[in-house]
Amino acid sequence: MKHTESLKKNFQFRHVYNRGRSIANRHLVLYLVKNGTQGNKLGISVSKKVGKSVVRSHVTRLIRESYRSMEEEIKTGYDMVVIARVSCADASYHEVCRSLRHLFKKQQLLLSVSERKDRQDKLEAENGKEVE
Repeated sequence: MKHTESLKKNFQFRHVYNRGRSIANRHLVLYLVKNGTQGNKLGISVSKKVGKSVVRSHVTRLIRESYRSMEEEIKTGYDMVVIARVSCADASYHEVCRSLRHLFKKQQLLLSVSERKDRQDKLEAENGKEVE
């Protein structure tokens, strides 16, 4: 995750739960709040209701990889908490990815093609300056 840090502390999760807005679908719940910085922070929560530790770890990895695969398409400046629902235990990677994309699309967090190109050009220009 290039641009994304992790939410680790309880107070960080509480801030997102209390201040953020939520949206849900069959597999996932997404809480979202602006953080006023240039990067995103992602927290993943999988309760014991989902399954034993092996299952919870698997679901966490699925969510993290789904996010990582679409990270370049997501707007920056947000703290996010993704909560796995019980149905997520039986979901495939593609279903989790589709669910996460659906939530981001409903919150209008996905960049358009032109915005992605602008961000890429900006990153390349910054990297070019660092090399010289």
